Amino acid sequence: MSKSATQSKLKRVHYFQHVEFEGLGNIEPLLAAHNCQLQSTRWFAGEQAPESDSYDLLIVMGGPMGIFDYNLYPWLTAEKLALKAAIEAGKKVLGICLGAQLIADVLGASVSKNAVREIGWFALQSSSELQLSRWGKVFPARFSPLHWHGDTFAIPLDAMPVGSSEACANQGFILEDRIVALQFHLELAPSAVATLCAACADELDGSAYVQSPAKMLAADSNFTASEAILRALIARLLC
Repeated sequence: MSKSATQSKLKRVHYFQHVEFEGLGNIEPLLAAHNCQLQSTRWFAGEQAPESDSYDLLIVMGGPMGIFDYNLYPWLTAEKLALKAAIEAGKKVLGICLGAQLIADVLGASVSKNAVREIGWFALQSSSELQLSRWGKVFPARFSPLHWHGDTFAIPLDAMPVGSSEACANQGFILEDRIVALQFHLELAPSAVATLCAACADELDGSAYVQSPAKMLAADSNFTASEAILRALIARLLC
């Protein structure tokens, strides 16, 4: 096989990272298994986003900041413009937690404080629309991913809701079969959860939907199930 033919099989993936301790996690080895070309913009390090024609899939990661914290994180303005350009260019986009909230905002949906903080493994019920679509092969009817958020969003116009939990009505959406926004985390390995618990310990306030680090780290079966869903999700986005 020629070098040019080999290059044509490589999928170009770019990701936005907001803090040092929230990277791709378990997504990275999955991209490597699919022979993806991977590049990043680390907004916290002063890096700038490339033009959207340089990638096929954009992944927008999480972070402890709010999407309107422009005074503390002025790069949020540039990030939203870059995200808007990717969506308008027809790129595939995956947003996780903060990333999902940024997508919702760029699409014109409201982003606001959730009624309660939701941190830990809590059951999510998939929407009937999702289960009747081909995304139903990716997301089970009911599963328990890891949550870590205090904000929520409305479902953008024409988007399909992913599902809901007891603490949060809108856990994600899919638009045009190419834009996937997930309020929850599928990508976190135990070591990443431990790091998150240390970095954001002030958020672990013991309220009704906030679990202890010990309880989060002891959920071996949930880590395994989340990784399986993530594997199917990445495969679906790269097809």
